[in-house]
This record gives sequence, structure tokens and C-alpha cells, in this order.
Amino acid sequence: MQFILFDNETRFRFLPFTHTRPIADVRCGILTMRERWEKLLKEKTSTLTDSYLQPVYPLNAGNDNLLINASVFATEELINEISSLKEDEKLVQNDILIAARFSTSEIHFYNLNANTQNLKAKSFTGTVNKLQNIWDIFAQNERAIKEDFSLLTKGRKSQPIPENVMVSGRENVFMEQGAIVNAGVIINATVGYVYLAKDAEILEGAMLRGSVALGEHAVIKMGAKIYGATTIGEGCKVGGEISNVVFFANSNKGHDGYLGNAVIGEWCNLGADTNCSNLKNNYDHIKIWDEHANKSVQTGLQFCGLLMGDHSKCGINTMFNTGTVAGVSANIYGGGFPEKFIPSFTWGGSEGMVTYDFNRAVDTANKMMARRNKQLSEPEVAMLRHVFEITTSQRSMFTKN
Repeated sequence: MQFILFDNETRFRFLPFTHTRPIADVRCGILTMRERWEKLLKEKTSTLTDSYLQPVYPLNAGNDNLLINASVFATEELINEISSLKEDEKLVQNDILIAARFSTSEIHFYNLNANTQNLKAKSFTGTVNKLQNIWDIFAQNERAIKEDFSLLTKGRKSQPIPENVMVSGRENVFMEQGAIVNAGVIINATVGYVYLAKDAEILEGAMLRGSVALGEHAVIKMGAKIYGATTIGEGCKVGGEISNVVFFANSNKGHDGYLGNAVIGEWCNLGADTNCSNLKNNYDHIKIWDEHANKSVQTGLQFCGLLMGDHSKCGINTMFNTGTVAGVSANIYGGGFPEKFIPSFTWGGSEGMVTYDFNRAVDTANKMMARRNKQLSEPEVAMLRHVFEITTSQRSMFTKN
């Protein structure tokens, strides 16, 4: 049987993050959606997504396929129901297609509805948690961290916490092999879990208030103040003041400055003293720009900060307004607040923006990735070029060229 995590039209609500990944590889909690499904299934998965992403995230279909909605959070109860599906059956809850099993290998992102429409429906009556909107990534992070913590630590024993670390709620802290906590760190896990992955490190004097998850090889800098519900993905380096933020992987906020109720993609860098507003002066609910719908949409949230796509950067002392969305490979700098929507492959700030030359953007990405011994593959460069091309009209609205 082939296990396939599928995207549907929901993916368009998660731009700019789904410009460069399927929903399966969005991180919420300690794990990505894919990592959670694979851990519970005890099987590897492939991906059904938009055609330009398929070379980077391949589809492996066969004569017996179990397709699973990647935007749904995996649970043991769902695994049991999905595993019992017979051929030409689907599992649904109201209008949500949770999973489907069928034999055809001719599956494409745009014909998924046709493939599943006539399957026999089985109704699931249990709890379904699902990513429905882009802000859910940080808004659901507290619940997801707690569930992932239980999943990852069940029946296991934490590495010992050093004696020179001040810890409250020690039973809610789990250190994997190789994790390091230096002297003078303060951890309050009475209000939420704290999970430290393999080879993660917390430098001297940092303060953590759960729930907080630190990924493999990630680093919290000296004197940082980290509030829950925050996930710092693998390879990230963070400092300053952070509250309810999800960092996907390999991104840096290494210096002072505030970031709250935010999502930062992969390979991003926030310059020293970057500050992000997450609350309007009049305490109104916050709107953000939906680039697929090409309009502002209401989040219903009082707190919403920066949503920054992969490979984007900002200079020192950058200020972001409440509910700012920055696309892929944007380079932001200068005084004042930039626009609340910063299209992909733009360069500049509040005084005006120009198109970021594609080859220069790729060169910058490779230079940053080389610091972690990585490079863009040819399929990844082709993926980025597609994003550059499909966002041309957006740039024309905001740039000088």
C-alpha cells in the first residue's frame, strides 16, 4: 500500500508558505504534519500536491493507494479508522475528506475530487483538528506541542537536567540525547511542556516559559526570553524576546527585538533589533493579505504578527506592522514600516520596492545554505523560478519596475 499525503484547495490559504512546500511539510507543534502522520502510521509517505512542487516532493502512487488529508492532525483514533478503509472507500467528517483508498495510479492535484467523488463514504465521529487558515499555524501551536510531547516521550526517560539550571515543573521537561542547557538558564514548565531535541542548545541566561519546543541543532542565544507557545525548528538560532512563534527550520533571529504571534519559514534572517507589532493600538481584530484571493481577510484574532515566507531577509532595525505578510525571497530594509503585504522577490522597504533579480536571490539563498553545508537542488531552483513567475503581477502593484 502507498501512503500519500494530499493537498487540496486549502493549500492556497497558506501562501506564502505553500509556495515552496505542501501542507504536509508545514510545522505546527514539535513536528511537521508529515512527521506526525509517519510516526503514527510507522510508514513513509509521498505527496500529492501542485504539479510544480512534485519534482521536489514526489508522488509515489501504485495499485493500492491510501490518500490522507495533510491538513488534518494525525491521531491514533484516526489511524485506526483510516487503516480499516477498504478499496473504494473514503473517510469523511461533514464536508472534510479525511482519507480515501483506491487503486488508480493516475492521480493529480486537480483531479482529486473526481477520483474520490463516487467512493463509498464512512463518517468519522471523533475529534478532527485541522489547519484551515494560515494563522492556525501559531494559533494551534500550544495544543499541538502538548500532543506531540506526549507522542514523542511516551514510555521514555529524559536525559538529566544539569543542576545549575533553575527548573520549575521538571516532570514537564524532556531532553533528548546530546541536548545542552548551559548555566543560568531558567525554565518554567509548570504552565506548559518544554522539549529539547537532539543536539539542541540553550545558552547562558536564557529564560523559557512553556510550552516551548527546540528542534535538532537549534540554539537559543544568551539572555533570550522565550514565551509559549513557541516552536524553534531544527537548525534555527534565536534571541531577544519571542512569544507564540513557529520557526520552520534553519532560520535566524539571533539578536534583540520582539517577535510575537508569528510564523517564520525556512532560511530566513531577521536583522538585529527587528521588531514586529502583533496588536493594534485600538485593539481591533486584525486583517491580513490573502494573496490567492487578492484581498484582505479577517483573522478574528486580536494578536497577529509577521508571516514570512522562505528565504526572506530583513535588515537591522526593521519594523513590521501588525499582520504583515512577506513572500518568498523578499529582502526588506530601511526606516519606517514597509507595506503590510510584501510580494515575493521584492527588494526595499517603506521608501519603495523593486524586483529582486532572480539570479541574485538564488545566489543569496545558496550562500546562506552553504553555512549549513546545503545548496539548492535543480528542482528547488525550478520551483523558485515558478514562484517568481506567478507572482509577477503582485510585484507590479507594489514595485517601481
